[in-house]
Amino acid sequence: MKLVDFLGFFAAILTTVAYIPQALKTIRTRHTRDLSLAMYSVLNVGLVAWLIYGIFLVQWPIIFANIVTLLFTLPILYFKIKYK
Repeated sequence: MKLVDFLGFFAAILTTVAYIPQALKTIRTRHTRDLSLAMYSVLNVGLVAWLIYGIFLVQWPIIFANIVTLLFTLPILYFKIKYK
């Protein structure tokens, strides 16, 4: 693996795991009043756009990071809408 690929995966892992605490807290408590609906809406649209971009370029760090991040941010958005 090239150093640049390793760096991409490393960055993807760090920025992805940053959403785990918020996702777990949101799922566990169902408390979403202080979360921004606009922020999570725009974030998820952006993540999907990055995912499509990564697929077109066949860039695995981009694809991996955005799939995994969506697994954490989509439930937050879902609960924000459901428990508004």
